[in-house]
Amino acid sequence: MKIAILSNGPANYSTQRLVEEAEKHGHDARVIKYKNCYLSLDDKHPNVFYDGNMVTGFDVIIPRIANYMTRYGCAIVRQFEMQGVWTASSSIAITRARDKLRSAQILARAGVETPKTLVSRNTADIDNLLEQIGLPVVIKLATGTHGNGVVLADTKKAARSALQAFYLYNEDGTNILLQEFIEESAGTDIRAFVVGSQVVASYRRQSLDDEFRSNLHKGGEGTPIKLTVQEKHMAVRAAKAMGLHIAGVDMMRSNRGPLVLEVNASPGFGIEKITGRNVAEKIIEYVEHNSSRRNTKDRVGA
Repeated sequence: MKIAILSNGPANYSTQRLVEEAEKHGHDARVIKYKNCYLSLDDKHPNVFYDGNMVTGFDVIIPRIANYMTRYGCAIVRQFEMQGVWTASSSIAITRARDKLRSAQILARAGVETPKTLVSRNTADIDNLLEQIGLPVVIKLATGTHGNGVVLADTKKAARSALQAFYLYNEDGTNILLQEFIEESAGTDIRAFVVGSQVVASYRRQSLDDEFRSNLHKGGEGTPIKLTVQEKHMAVRAAKAMGLHIAGVDMMRSNRGPLVLEVNASPGFGIEKITGRNVAEKIIEYVEHNSSRRNTKDRVGA
């Protein structure tokens, strides 16, 4: 099988691991820097070009789309979809996951428990908003990543100042969310790595000092953790609601049970180093099983 890994970082650990495991399984894996691709929008020939050459012959693509390249990266993924190439993550699922507001709406509709979230474009509503959600409150940009664009306000004055600052410097009109603060889980959350319908690895992230964000990019520490049956089911349910077959589901433990914080469409593979689990192999095995099954079905149908 010929596999294209769409990644702008061929030296990234995650990308290297996918190439390594694909080759171990006897596949021809190639890394394509999607930022260097361009598209031919001919209605009869939806082609992708890379470094001046037409990209052809791939059976599967595994997208590793960076947050800041979501729009263009997903356009590349869509072009492969138009060609009939099987993709491990669809363009629409990646786009959904990158918009926190849209994600919250989808998860709510699917009945996935999340912290209470409010959205408003008017700072004049702050008193009413805080009355509904309480203090302290987490304020975040809908497109933030790695813990960036997230602040904790413990007073009404601080919340108003944070909102005004976000609105002032938020020239692209990104939505801003207010989310309830789960005190019993402050500084701690769980990352569950979902492949298909299974959680293949999980770990707990703990912030350092008094930092309320537990992201590893913010200096948080990770330790392996065994999830409860309920947590496993919730992680898989959240990924399915977003339409993602490969996802990092961030959750926290609260007094009312597990709550989903976010569903990541391109989770990093640092979880392998923490847990000792071979996540890359699970992804390649999933790709083998599902792409071949679809191709067999297509041949029978033809």
